[in-house]
Amino acid sequence: MKTKMTELLGIEYPIMQGGMQWLGVPGLAAAVSNAGGLGTINASCYPDPDDFRKAIRRTKELTGRPFAVNISVLPDIASGEAAVQNIRIAGEEGAPVVETAGRSPNELRPHITRAGMIHIHKCTSFRHALSAQNCGADIVTVVGYEAAGHPSPHEIGSFTLFNEVSKGLTIPVLGGGGVADGAGLAAALALGCAGVVMGTRFVASAECLIHPNFKQAIVEADETATLTCQRNIKNMCRYYKNAQSFKAVEAEKNGGGLEEMLPIVSGSLGRQCYQSGDTDGSCFPVGVCASLVKDVKPAGEIIEGIVREAELILKNLSSR
Repeated sequence: MKTKMTELLGIEYPIMQGGMQWLGVPGLAAAVSNAGGLGTINASCYPDPDDFRKAIRRTKELTGRPFAVNISVLPDIASGEAAVQNIRIAGEEGAPVVETAGRSPNELRPHITRAGMIHIHKCTSFRHALSAQNCGADIVTVVGYEAAGHPSPHEIGSFTLFNEVSKGLTIPVLGGGGVADGAGLAAALALGCAGVVMGTRFVASAECLIHPNFKQAIVEADETATLTCQRNIKNMCRYYKNAQSFKAVEAEKNGGGLEEMLPIVSGSLGRQCYQSGDTDGSCFPVGVCASLVKDVKPAGEIIEGIVREAELILKNLSSR
């Protein structure tokens, strides 16, 4: 399944694993890469630079295939200094691809060029995608409103974004948000994308280190199982509906700012609950596409099934 994405990155299938805070670690990333996709480790999992360096080395031990490192700089929350340091470390350790997100990559571009990595930038609008192309990104990911984590704050659906951005850019475009099966991959390709990014589907994989309770929550979810909040702190997120996300919504309704919201949506709470299995104790990023996930399987089987289904759909389109 050759596309501009697979050719540029040197991978078999146009499927990238999302960054997935606390879950984008070497074991899962390597499993995705070994299956022919592009696995991703998330720098935010490793506040200590030495641990991040070790994670890259561990990923290289587990796979000889390309993988990405996700480095986000969130508006008004995170400093760009850590991102620059992580880009330097990733370059020194030979990570072939970096994905940036959160705000304009302009300040990071010289460091990425110096590190010699292929640059993917994640964004949520045509304007930001065009800006990323103009500043030198090799690939852009566009994320629609259906996505887990940080979807389009403008509430633009994936179909419209995939279509518009693919037509308006000359570099490869990856589509994220609402994709969890072969039909989603086929649709993204039909809309002009060179590939897709999936997070929620890989949470429900055998290699994901999250507690099985969370995987089961995804398997049992329907299309109404998520909500969005945090618009008030300019960091909108989509979460699974549980006690903690309802608490976040209530705090937002009451006008809570960053100081009031952070203790509720804290990533450290998520990390604790991911280990303990408490599905109500933290905000759990999940995409609307959770309703399409019906089982927990190894990442290799997930990718194989998606590619097989997409190829069959694309082959049979003329008969529909």
